Amino acid sequence: MNKLITTLKEIFSIEDLRVRIINTFLFLAIFRLGSYVVLPGVDADKLNAADGGIFGLLDTFLGGAFSKASIFGLGIMPYITASIVLQLLTVALPYFQRLQKEGESGRKKINQYTRVLTVFITAAQGLGYLSATVPQEAIMTSVFESNTLFYASSIFTLVAGTMFCMWLGEKITEKGIGNGISMLIMIGIISRFPRAIISEAVSRSMSGAMIFMLELVALVFVVMLVVMFTQATRRIPIQYARQMVGNKVYGGQRQFLPIKVITAGVMPIIFAQSLMFLPTLIGQYFRDSSVGNFLAVTFNDQFSWQYNLMFAVLIIIFTFFYTAIAINPQQISDDMKRNNGFIPGVKPGEDTTSHIADVIDRITLPGALFLAVIAIIPALGQSLGMSREFSQFFGGTSLLIMVGVVLDTLQQIDSYRAMRHYESLMKTGNFTAREEGVVAA
Repeated sequence: MNKLITTLKEIFSIEDLRVRIINTFLFLAIFRLGSYVVLPGVDADKLNAADGGIFGLLDTFLGGAFSKASIFGLGIMPYITASIVLQLLTVALPYFQRLQKEGESGRKKINQYTRVLTVFITAAQGLGYLSATVPQEAIMTSVFESNTLFYASSIFTLVAGTMFCMWLGEKITEKGIGNGISMLIMIGIISRFPRAIISEAVSRSMSGAMIFMLELVALVFVVMLVVMFTQATRRIPIQYARQMVGNKVYGGQRQFLPIKVITAGVMPIIFAQSLMFLPTLIGQYFRDSSVGNFLAVTFNDQFSWQYNLMFAVLIIIFTFFYTAIAINPQQISDDMKRNNGFIPGVKPGEDTTSHIADVIDRITLPGALFLAVIAIIPALGQSLGMSREFSQFFGGTSLLIMVGVVLDTLQQIDSYRAMRHYESLMKTGNFTAREEGVVAA
């Protein structure tokens, strides 16, 4: 406990870090306040509830803003969709590949394309969002005389809200701490956690108090597993040959190529979740047939075994797919060869490429299986008697996003603390003890 208090004092004693933390809380507070501002002309008491399915998932990410028909009703999700589309185009189209290799100028152009695409995606999603969430009786006729005027005004407001959320995310990244876009998603998820805990505790009678305590212990255990797998890496040793340049010798050191067990992060679950809505849509179009009715009923239930089986298979497939996009063994092998590096016991060139690819395949399989298990844990939790809202925090996208954002934020805080120690050493010049230790050794 004393160490924790000392660490907190040290964090807030660093002026730049203290200002960044305060800025982050202020930006997040603005985001949360905006999620309670309802669209003009909407009666919030007559809105359709977002219970389960894609609407329930989006409502979880947006901290309830989706079901409230807020001005931040779509939040940052259209921007994430646009980013994914641009990322896939970077792999598929040579033009975007060239932009990616142009450095800072290319990155700025890609960001501009992402923003423009975000506007169109928000407008398209906004129309469907209003149709599904805002029924006719919830539209105040005293404010809008026609539905056309209401839809035009609401779509414009939703686009403005999404662009403002995107601006908030960029400001958090620039003037705050952590990744701004991820922080906005995480705060929306965490905002529902206290209510989920309270509802689960109330639903358990006094005889089930022990079961509730076991659920909390299981939640801590699952979080620890996610942290462990998120941080796990496979280090490939790399030896650099010595080079004589003039009278100096360069190279000769041994380094490691770290490859994460879960390189893809949360992206496979997001991709798989997006495709899992297709069977339901197909079933809605062919509802009269037995197959269509089966698809509409079965895959609309996120807790059915058919849904979770297909969900797990898609996650495994997308994990390998996204890892193949993120890591290029051929490029790594070429860079090593260009810098006179090699893997001990492996010939440079094709053998090195094959060796790196084999290592990636071997560590991606357990990572993919772990992601699949984590994704279906909420369904297992509900089958064991947990409430739907509380079981969502046992796995899936919500847990992975929260753990990933927290770890990334803690790493940034540690880097500021390390910089503070380095600056203090430079100012005091207290290197005597280190130098004496080196000489004595």
